[in-house]
Amino acid sequence: MADLNDDIQKRKLEDLRHEEEEDLVKILAEAKYNLPSIDLGNIGVENEALRAVSESEARRLKVGPFKVLGKTVHIAILSPDNPEIVSLKKDLEHRGYQPIFYMASHTSIEKVWMRYSEISNATTSRAGSMDIPGDIIISISNRIKEMKDVKLLIDETKNETSSHRISKIIDVLLAGAISLGASDVHIEPEEELVRIRYRLDGVLQDIIFLDHKTHHFINSRIKLLSAMKLTTENQAQDGRFSIWIGVDEISMRVSVIPGAYGESIVMRILNPKSIRVPLEEMGIDPKLFEVINESIQKPNGLILITGPTGSGKTTTLYAFLQKIYSASIKIITIEDPIEYHLQGITQTQVDSDKGYHFIHGLRAALRQDPDVIMVGEIRDAETAKIAVESALTGHLVFSTLHTNNAAGVIPRLIDLEVNPKIMVSALTLSMAQRLVRRLCKECKKQVKPTAEQEKTLRTILKHAYDTGKNLPAYNLTPDQELFIWEPVGCSKCGNIGYHKQIGIFEAIYTDEEIEKIIPTNPSEREIKRVAEKQGIFDMREDGVVKILTGITSMEEVQTVVDLEEEI
Repeated sequence: MADLNDDIQKRKLEDLRHEEEEDLVKILAEAKYNLPSIDLGNIGVENEALRAVSESEARRLKVGPFKVLGKTVHIAILSPDNPEIVSLKKDLEHRGYQPIFYMASHTSIEKVWMRYSEISNATTSRAGSMDIPGDIIISISNRIKEMKDVKLLIDETKNETSSHRISKIIDVLLAGAISLGASDVHIEPEEELVRIRYRLDGVLQDIIFLDHKTHHFINSRIKLLSAMKLTTENQAQDGRFSIWIGVDEISMRVSVIPGAYGESIVMRILNPKSIRVPLEEMGIDPKLFEVINESIQKPNGLILITGPTGSGKTTTLYAFLQKIYSASIKIITIEDPIEYHLQGITQTQVDSDKGYHFIHGLRAALRQDPDVIMVGEIRDAETAKIAVESALTGHLVFSTLHTNNAAGVIPRLIDLEVNPKIMVSALTLSMAQRLVRRLCKECKKQVKPTAEQEKTLRTILKHAYDTGKNLPAYNLTPDQELFIWEPVGCSKCGNIGYHKQIGIFEAIYTDEEIEKIIPTNPSEREIKRVAEKQGIFDMREDGVVKILTGITSMEEVQTVVDLEEEI
């Protein structure tokens, strides 16, 4: 009982000292410094405020940023006499902030400092982003050669007892994803454990399983980073943050949804280096490359790319823009989101919350006198009509459309109430694409196809040969002995058998024969039949060429293209 009384007495003394300290701060703030005072004991510290001042700077100057409203940042300071507070004020104003200072006790400011560990063990911050120093990413990356290395590093970290343990786990997860070239990080609670996976070359790969307690802390930390509501667990939330490696920004788009065993998190990695793929390196057949190059060099017209989510449409659009970029033309993009900042190009991002959609961006862009416009996606009739009209009035327009193949573009535009007679003059090129994984050059093995596989391959080869497709360029004939390649797995490819991705393409350009049938509201089958005379591979044929030349496997192509489809 005596021990309990001692503890109660100690708490009372601590509370009394705290009250005296806060009272003294109030008196000094009002009488000596003419500043408002603040007691942060019962006031929350906002995650966004911590990003305005780095932890090292806050500790050095004995200040604590605790609230942001617009560009106004509220900062608690221990000593208004500190001459460096003036420099801090100027620095914040230079970065667009309007600082408001409050005098606070050491206890209040220490509360702010403790919250820095909940963001990251980053050494610097920028407004609206998490800044992991390049040396941390580099040091982690140097230890990651394959997926199992990520697990080893996380196993090392999760046994630590430091306050930065969760931050370090997240840093390893993100550094590993960036090092290995993952497009997404998936954190998925299951009944017993929590599964963490990377999407590598379009395929999800298990990385590690964690316990639910660790997941709870990771979930909270990622929510903090992404400016989400920590207490909301029964509805979906979206957020974002950035990782700065030197001057390069890698944007992380975060989605959280409730699940049976906890909230599932997906972090999409928008790495500008993964987007910058030259048109020449995308695996486009020479005949089609010639058609594309001619089409994108025209002063006007509409070029549409189709394909499912994750098929590389945005990468192709960016490749078009980089191919035609010149200081003598004005290029404007309307995107959702801006995935890579292109030098010399005006980029704008749609914002549904503020009512700024593709149609509004397109209308605004036309008032800027552009030569080239890229619209991220045509989703509705109004956007489709304006895009077509823009192509008719001297603009080159690039965009994407949701259809299964190139032949589906014309019927889809007609469904969107585009006048077929106008479409004839506006539509230049319809293109479809898919992504498949490349076989690892170090370990792939050559095998004979099964009888069923051989029958499928020969049927497609014969059709390509009969319709005048460019098989001789690949030394292929329908009657030759056929070999295919299969994945094996080695240290170079992380024992997966595949490394990186390549596109499978098809396209239809609007020639005289296509122009004749557009006003008749043709079916996809009719369009395909007429387009065969153009000599461009369809996706099945392009896939078979890539199979027989050892670029990818038959199994890979069959995951994205129906090779058994009736010809």
